[in-house]
Amino acid sequence: QAAFLPARARFLHLMGLLAGKWPHTLALQPGGTTKSIDAGEKVRLLSILHEFRSHLEGDLLGGPLEEIAALENAQALFALGERRPGADLSLFLTAARDLGLERAGRAHDRFMSAGAFGLFKDGLWDDGRPAPLDLGTITEDPAHAWLSGASAHPARGRTLPDALKPDAYTWCKAPRLSGRPVEVGALARQVIDGHPLLRDLVATNGGGVLARIAARMVETARLLPAMESWVRALAPREPYCLPCPPLETGAGLGLVEAARGTLGHWLTVADNRIANYQIVAPTTWNFSPRDAAGQPGPLETALIGLPASDDGRASAMVHHVVRSFDPCMACTVH
Repeated sequence: QAAFLPARARFLHLMGLLAGKWPHTLALQPGGTTKSIDAGEKVRLLSILHEFRSHLEGDLLGGPLEEIAALENAQALFALGERRPGADLSLFLTAARDLGLERAGRAHDRFMSAGAFGLFKDGLWDDGRPAPLDLGTITEDPAHAWLSGASAHPARGRTLPDALKPDAYTWCKAPRLSGRPVEVGALARQVIDGHPLLRDLVATNGGGVLARIAARMVETARLLPAMESWVRALAPREPYCLPCPPLETGAGLGLVEAARGTLGHWLTVADNRIANYQIVAPTTWNFSPRDAAGQPGPLETALIGLPASDDGRASAMVHHVVRSFDPCMACTVH
């Protein structure tokens, strides 16, 4: 942790160079960005990526990223951890085996991804096999949220607070795909993309704590080399923005894979004004409450049966499970 925080801070200088600010970018706009990258900035971007690779291959993973990305099954993962004593990966795998984290925190094993970066596929993983992603079947159910209204597709949904609503226990709606809860995040992306290690972990013990953390490590090992290639492909002084005409009336949606999973924005414009804007954030999917049919969301399902102390304090295992989803409740209720 002591080494990771300053390494992460230096890595985020990428956002300053490319977007002007983090987390709310200043340079990105419809059609592209507000400026191109010059040759000096390109060199600096590559330098930042090289420095972060050195940190990942040293303190965190203890070896080449490409070796992590090529892991094919759980046996290979644990064998790699034994060959890299002292690295955070090895320490985590030792703790995971001692605590049984491979079996803890399993939800529905139903995953969704909108696809990302031209690198990871979109789709649905259900009943142990891939399926196409039908965005028209997405709904948000406010039955147990402090929000009024009926279940609706986000394009037609509303966010209307009702703080005195009986039987409500959260500000989070219950997103559903074809009426069923789904999990999003790095594990979902890697399973849907067909990574052999993550599919093996899910097939063996389900998508629990170990699988979610392993998916983040694998995804990091796959993403950083891709980022290096993207930066090398940047051509200084080439066009960096395409004109985007104003929209007087219409509707649209944007889907992206954020770090925590699928993020969706649904926008309606009427007479040059935003008439409705609905967001379904990744943690909204994962921390979904029960819907009108009583179906719990992924986290609620993952917590069922875990021990709690007699005085009401959550057990350490509860913390492991909650944190394995990497929640952001601020984005969920904004």
